[in-house]
Formats: sequence, C-alpha cells, structure tokens
Amino acid sequence: MTIPAERPSVLFVCVHNAGRSQMAAAFLTHLAGGRVQVRSAGSAPADTVNPAVVEAMSESGIDIAAEVPKVLTVDAVRSSDMVITMGCGDSCPVFPGKRYLDWRLSDPAGQGVAAVRPIRDEIEQRVRGLLDEIAPSGQA
Repeated sequence: MTIPAERPSVLFVCVHNAGRSQMAAAFLTHLAGGRVQVRSAGSAPADTVNPAVVEAMSESGIDIAAEVPKVLTVDAVRSSDMVITMGCGDSCPVFPGKRYLDWRLSDPAGQGVAAVRPIRDEIEQRVRGLLDEIAPSGQA
C-alpha cells in the first residue's frame, strides 16, 4: 500500500507508550514540520513517560516532559495510514489496507539514560528514513 500524498498519518505503538513509541512520535513530529499526522499509544499504557526517555530526548532538543501515555484504540489504528509497532505483539489490532512495520528495538523500561541513548539514536535514524519515504521535504 502506498501512503497518500496529502498529510499521511502514522501511529507508533508499544506496550506502555512510555518509551519507544513516545520517542518515535516526538522525532517524527519534530522533523516533519506538520507534513505528517503523528499519534502514539500503548496496549497497556504506563502512568507516566519514562524519566530516562524524557531526559534522553531533552538531550536531543525535544521536550516530551508533558506527554502522557495513551491507550491504544481501534479508532486510532483505523484512522492511521501506517502503524509501526515496537513490541506490542498480538495486542495490536490489524486492519486490511493499512501498512504495518514492526521495529524491533530494545525496551528502555527500567533503564537509565545511558542505556536509552542508543535506543533513541536508532529510533531517530529509523524515523528520518520513514519521513524521507512518506513525506519528503520537497513535498508540501
């Protein structure tokens, strides 16, 4: 399936929506400059975003301190062009006609900022590649 030319929507999903999916959504929001609609959610959301993730993102100049983990809903999946999962397994709903990617990344849960940095950097690289594919900078 190809992503529509006009403002594609991407949903990042992980279990707790407190680490990987928050970082991915923040990077895509930051880098896309409004060219992509971005959502994130978790199959079993935590109460807060992982503090080490907040700190690691702050080091990259992106403030996610005010973000709150959100529960994954069928409507969020249905209204997204692309769903990128990060370890939520069978709890992620699947709809025909959507593009699904599974990014296998280490889980930052319970890790300090030093362990989160390489995960953050890998997510940033993947998000940059995704953005080049679905909404190149020459596209409005």
